[in-house]
Amino acid sequence: MSRRRRALTPAVITAVLLPLTACGGSPSTDAKDGARAATTAPGFPYTVTNCGVKTTYQAPPKRAVTMNQHVTEVMLALGLEKSLVGTAYLDDRVLPAYEKAYRSVPVLAEEYPSKERLLAANPDFVYGGYASAFAAKDGRSRDDLRSAGIHTRLNLENCPQDKTSLDDVYQEVRETGRTFGVPDRAEKWITTARTTVTDTAALLRGVEPLSVLVYDSGDKTAFTAGGKGIGNELITRAGGRNVFADLGKSFGDATWEQVVARKPDVIVIYDYGSTTVAQKKRRLLEDPVLRDVPAVRNKRFAVMPLSDVVLGVRAPDAIERLAAQLHPESVK
Repeated sequence: MSRRRRALTPAVITAVLLPLTACGGSPSTDAKDGARAATTAPGFPYTVTNCGVKTTYQAPPKRAVTMNQHVTEVMLALGLEKSLVGTAYLDDRVLPAYEKAYRSVPVLAEEYPSKERLLAANPDFVYGGYASAFAAKDGRSRDDLRSAGIHTRLNLENCPQDKTSLDDVYQEVRETGRTFGVPDRAEKWITTARTTVTDTAALLRGVEPLSVLVYDSGDKTAFTAGGKGIGNELITRAGGRNVFADLGKSFGDATWEQVVARKPDVIVIYDYGSTTVAQKKRRLLEDPVLRDVPAVRNKRFAVMPLSDVVLGVRAPDAIERLAAQLHPESVK
């Protein structure tokens, strides 16, 4: 079971998110900040509200830990590897452009580190990609870490909101850059990203969207991308139409009967973990229930690494990569 599936369960959401509003903007936080920094750094203090938690920074964090690959890559894209004292939980390979920087950072755990292992790194900032990074049952809630004098950030795709868009990607990069005192690097990345998205849109002008099913995992049901997450927007901007856009979550379960009824033209397979793409394709192709689904009948599959389809710095290029698979005649 993926941690995205775990992060969507009501128990975990309640345990992680309820403490957030209670601890936002407390006077004691600002007092702790002041105690840590006798003088403020240029461009500071900086106050930001992230998923209901309000934090004032007197200076950039110096000992950050990232948990989940997509937020690690946000840090590396901004050239902040020297601010990292630890990282954890890869879904697939780090982008080649970041491999050298990534190798310079200690890996605390293959998945999430225990609270004890995390605290042993002596972080002043913990950056989580999924709500499960701050699981209260493991003693890593944002409230627990704040009590230990550690600031936190949660990737915006996990905040309570109506829908995730590319604007959230830009906001994620902008706020992270501002937090670490490198706003110019963030704005440079955003400018380049917007150009990439615009260029892909121009190639797809006039293209008829294809209906798309995301297959993340699942046997009894299809664990798929709903309409709330960035994955839905990537499909739309790549010239597709998510057949489960009406599912009001970033990820959720759909029955195979629903899949059959919605007749996707293409199935996008998310590539990660121990189950290979070949195994996922075989499961879909050999299921007699799916034999009349157009994507299965015509063997129309696209493949995307999981790190491409969550809210992070891969999103602009991921749109182009998916578009090239959905509409190879237009995106060459």
